[in-house]
Amino acid sequence: MSLDFLFDGPDGAAVTLALAHGAGAPMDSPFMTAIAQRIAARGHRVARFEFDYMAERRTTGRMRPPERQPALLEQWRRAIEALGGPGAVVVGGKSMGGRMASLIAAESAVRGCLCLGYPFHPPGKPDRLRTEHFAELRCPTLIVQGTRDPFGTRDEVAAMGLPPTLTVNWIEDGNHDLAPRKASGMTVDTAWDRAADLASGFLRAMG
Repeated sequence: MSLDFLFDGPDGAAVTLALAHGAGAPMDSPFMTAIAQRIAARGHRVARFEFDYMAERRTTGRMRPPERQPALLEQWRRAIEALGGPGAVVVGGKSMGGRMASLIAAESAVRGCLCLGYPFHPPGKPDRLRTEHFAELRCPTLIVQGTRDPFGTRDEVAAMGLPPTLTVNWIEDGNHDLAPRKASGMTVDTAWDRAADLASGFLRAMG
């Protein structure tokens, strides 16, 4: 299946952020759209794409689970080549899309990796870590994580001993979509603006 991209931001940007969706929501979900447009508004080119199982949902309406990891990684490789090759892109994504991006970053010479809501472990199963490949990361990697994220809270992540190539920045009271509760005094827009600011600073360092 051919890859279709949604582009935001200037064509002449120094680097393109290739952004993949999470397991259950498409590339034009409210979260993906809001984050991509905010990052683009800060002067960066963002290219969203869908894995084959999600693209098929648009044409058939049939809900399918994600493909197995080797297939998802091969689709990531296709996306990178379509966008000019590893040296032209920062890879990234939401949840599963970010996890697959980090696996690609551990094997190839991409400029950097940006993960939004990284699934450090399945909810309620902190012993099943998805971090073994972090030791292989050679490019700068930024994870933007909510402090309430059930896939990895601040206290859990602090105990993991992450490598120096990887930085975690926190969105206070954010859930897996980086959204805070009303009682926190923050709004979703404020949190997503903060995430976009962090992403923008990271991308500028890649340029």
